[in-house]
Amino acid sequence: MADTAVRPKATDAARAHETGVDAPKLDIPLVTDKLLGTWADIRRTAREMIKDPAFWRIDGQTHHEHRERVFSQLGLLVQHKSISRAFPAEYGGEDNNGGNLASFEELVLADPSLQIKAGVQWGLFTSAIYQLGTKKHWDKWLRGAVSLEIPGAFAMTETGHGSDVAAIGTTATYDPDTEEFVIHTPFRGAWKDYLGNAAVHGKAATVFAQLITGGVNYGVHCFFVPIRDDNGEFLPGVGGEDDGVKGGLNGIDNGRLHFTQVRVPRENLLNRYGDVAADGSYSSPIASPGRRFFTMLGALVQGRVSLDGAATNASALALKIAVTYGNQRRQFEGAGGVESVLLDYGKHQRRLLPRLATTYAQAFAHDELLQKFDAVFGGANDTEESREDLETLAAALKSLSTWHALDTIQEAREACGGSGFLAENRLVGLRADLDVYVTFEGDNNVLLQLVGKRLLGDYAKQFKGKDSKEIAAFVVGQTAGKVFHGAGLRQFGQAVADLGQVARSVELGLRAKDQHELLTARVQRMVADVAGRLRSASKLGPEAAQALFNENQAELLEAARAHGELLQWEAFTDAVASIEDPGTKQILGWLRDLFGLSLIEKHLSWHLMHGRLSNQRAIAVTRYIDRLCLRLRPHAQDLVDAFGFAPEHVRAPIASGAEQERQEEAAAHYAELAASGAAPAREKKPVKEKKAAKR
Repeated sequence: MADTAVRPKATDAARAHETGVDAPKLDIPLVTDKLLGTWADIRRTAREMIKDPAFWRIDGQTHHEHRERVFSQLGLLVQHKSISRAFPAEYGGEDNNGGNLASFEELVLADPSLQIKAGVQWGLFTSAIYQLGTKKHWDKWLRGAVSLEIPGAFAMTETGHGSDVAAIGTTATYDPDTEEFVIHTPFRGAWKDYLGNAAVHGKAATVFAQLITGGVNYGVHCFFVPIRDDNGEFLPGVGGEDDGVKGGLNGIDNGRLHFTQVRVPRENLLNRYGDVAADGSYSSPIASPGRRFFTMLGALVQGRVSLDGAATNASALALKIAVTYGNQRRQFEGAGGVESVLLDYGKHQRRLLPRLATTYAQAFAHDELLQKFDAVFGGANDTEESREDLETLAAALKSLSTWHALDTIQEAREACGGSGFLAENRLVGLRADLDVYVTFEGDNNVLLQLVGKRLLGDYAKQFKGKDSKEIAAFVVGQTAGKVFHGAGLRQFGQAVADLGQVARSVELGLRAKDQHELLTARVQRMVADVAGRLRSASKLGPEAAQALFNENQAELLEAARAHGELLQWEAFTDAVASIEDPGTKQILGWLRDLFGLSLIEKHLSWHLMHGRLSNQRAIAVTRYIDRLCLRLRPHAQDLVDAFGFAPEHVRAPIASGAEQERQEEAAAHYAELAASGAAPAREKKPVKEKKAAKR
């Protein structure tokens, strides 16, 4: 889908860099197809739908007005059959899990409030019924939830417990005399909080509570609980509050719910993973309470998957705006007496192009994540191991992409100066709305801890079945700077000959395979170091073991982050390898190198302290990044155009071609003034000032 906005003309720097018949060209439609990924056609359909202004956010509305507009937009999504793809055909769906999320992620371009409100209704509330319930629940409630006849809230988070779901306070106690569960909120901290659809629109909620029967607590389970009547009034025993105005996403009616001895039928327990018979006896296909709990939560992993994709789209939109504006806006007189385009300045390239490279890496990694999600939830590869892989990957990528979105949107805002601060250019509103993505579906640091623990588990498997001699040999190897797979890694920068020219040698020493080695070795070494320090934890008491873990928590999270970055780099590399067009392959290869070297530069102190790079090579990394930015500068507009956003998706006046028209008008004015002979003469500079300028 091509952007029909006015394209900026090539600048002096761009023209100089593109001279010669051999200059590579980017095949924009080809790259757009790659970025849109496996479900490109469905993404295009979604983007065509949201060209309709009825889906767009209107700045300046009160939060009450915004809420009602977004709720009406949910009805439009139902009319377009845009949100039911994941559900069985019997209930109005298409059994297309990956395509459903691909379509959903595009809604962020219309209004992030719409995307998240739709996620509450269909990605959380309806999915809880589908993923945690059984056919009797589907027959009773699924059609109504899909059609929006039953607007619902997803009541998991509590004021006192967010990411720590296992410790929530709400209880569901079974009464065998009436065959009912009694849903109860025993104290203020157990109120369900921050729930979309809770303040105004929700008629029911999927409530997570501690299931108690026969005096035994069987842990957290999910229940379908009606909360309002058809007049919008709370049902007996149900109460709540409006969360009010938030820092962003004010089109969503977030609120609080509490329950006072609310009775629901036994059948309202969504019992796929745990059931209670009429006599109160409990049964589950999963014997382990811990495994049962994580299986239930894992069934709802799609929220993290979709946030990764939506955050990547938001970053792409911000860069589309900022790069387009930077290619048109002129500031400060340059060579030849003409003001320079912003993107011709090295600092402007440095602030935008590495973030553009990261956004490309995220897009390619997200498509791989979406494929894994579709394989698990579609049944093609639904095993315990594949679900664990999916959860780990989703936790890693969601954390990186949502943090990147906040950083990128803010940098794009600053790169557009005062124009970026105007609400009409969308960047300030976009950042406010995306702010909470970093704590949605799990705080990013908690998610990275999950990833880190998985890495430690994988590390431990390296030694399973090994005898004491092999383990002893490994420990000796560690002191020599080896990584856990046993392969020694040379001091990289020292081993590559300089060839008398730093620029040339760094390219030889930091190409794709070298980047991969450095990024991989960092993950391996960090995991090995943390595991080594935690080895004694099993011999300590609970308090001492917890203290030891806390001492190493920050490094474990950093290892998890490095692991996510490595996965993104590998996905980018796979995408480059799949391209046959030579010019496109070369340009995307440069962009991948920019991503990889930017990661190395970001963690340069680690590589230096661990002897992975010499001082000279570390300095050369930064110089090479500058060279890559210069190489990519002529292709910057093509690279953001390849995101495939139409003007109706961008909706930022500064990226519409208006700035180019203003610049051309100014240039024409001064040219006409000069030709008329009426232009005022410039004040002559004093001799001393001229000499100083020459120096």
